Amino acid sequence: MSDLPTILVAAVALFDTDGRVLIAQRPEGKSMAGLWEFPGGKVERRETPEAALIRELKEELAVDTVESCLAPFTFASHAYDDFHLLMPLYVCRKWEGCVTPMENQQIKWVMPMRLGDYPMPPADKPLIAMLRDYL
Repeated sequence: MSDLPTILVAAVALFDTDGRVLIAQRPEGKSMAGLWEFPGGKVERRETPEAALIRELKEELAVDTVESCLAPFTFASHAYDDFHLLMPLYVCRKWEGCVTPMENQQIKWVMPMRLGDYPMPPADKPLIAMLRDYL
């Protein structure tokens, strides 16, 4: 039994028409700054993971999608020092708008086989193999 609070964060693997997935670098000033991650964010009170992703994609990347375009894929469960992270990962291949970093974050489109070349938070690492094997 853990005394750590559980934090629910939703993430998405956005795939372009060339089969590349989008990753974003955590900006300076945030925890784990400099590491690469899948876009997403904390699920707020009274919000579904899908609604959180739709909101986060609009805020962080200036794109619009709908719940029917978010396919549940897998999840990560990881104990950090001061919280336990539960992170459902969705796959999305359809959205409107041009992916534009709105929070001064660096973004990259990478082939799934190259995801391991980028340093990622511990919770994200197991997701790499899942995406690579699935696609």
